[in-house]
Amino acid sequence: MMHFVTRLISRREPTFSEARERDAAAIAAIHAASFQRGWGEDEVHRLMMDRAVVADRATLGRTLTAFILSRMAADDAEILSIAVAPAWRGRGHARPLLDLHLRRLAGFGVRAVFLEVDEHNAPARRLYRRAGFFEVGQRKAYYDGGANALILRRDLG
Repeated sequence: MMHFVTRLISRREPTFSEARERDAAAIAAIHAASFQRGWGEDEVHRLMMDRAVVADRATLGRTLTAFILSRMAADDAEILSIAVAPAWRGRGHARPLLDLHLRRLAGFGVRAVFLEVDEHNAPARRLYRRAGFFEVGQRKAYYDGGANALILRRDLG
């Protein structure tokens, strides 16, 4: 109920910034609410400690509303996960967060970004298409239920 009231009265724009280790619990909670197999706080914390992982977040006040995590390898990166908390979906948090993240990756020298997305996840596919990602392959029956994973790529300037 509190999230509903907050959404009704809050017209502020989210703040986008680098995620920190202290965000691990909030990231794990959003991940668990967004995916069938959620990451635990320890798992997120280990990722956040990895020097090859880049993590960004969206916040409203002290509330973490979205996150994105990527792992870099040479001049490529893979988006490991991006999610918006259920109470904040559809409010414009994902695209600017993704844009910030891609700029940060480019600043680290990343030239190409890859990700996998469920072929049936229309909102995510739309987000990625609008952000310049294109399909480069598929993993057949990758997800539970037999859905294919689409492998997408975006080249960075």
